[in-house]
Amino acid sequence: MKKASYTAAFSAAAVVVLLLLAEAKVSMAVTCSPTQLSSCVSAITSSSPPSKLCCSKIKEQKPCLCQYLKNPNLKKFINTPNARKVASTCGTPFPKC
Repeated sequence: MKKASYTAAFSAAAVVVLLLLAEAKVSMAVTCSPTQLSSCVSAITSSSPPSKLCCSKIKEQKPCLCQYLKNPNLKKFINTPNARKVASTCGTPFPKC
């Protein structure tokens, strides 16, 4: 019987840990805002290298890029060779949506 109670206790503890991890992910969710990428405009529209701020914003907004690509007003800026080059330079692979 002790083995069963240890198994039940371990299972309960595992569930609690998983719930805490799930809540942590929810609290770290990104707010999708294309204006957050404004620091990348000069790098995307010219051949200048991206700034550190631009790279950090691209990494932060990466979960939103597919959403931006679905927007016709944003797609013409985001789905360009320069935008892909900036993302690559920043070490953020361009998503396949």
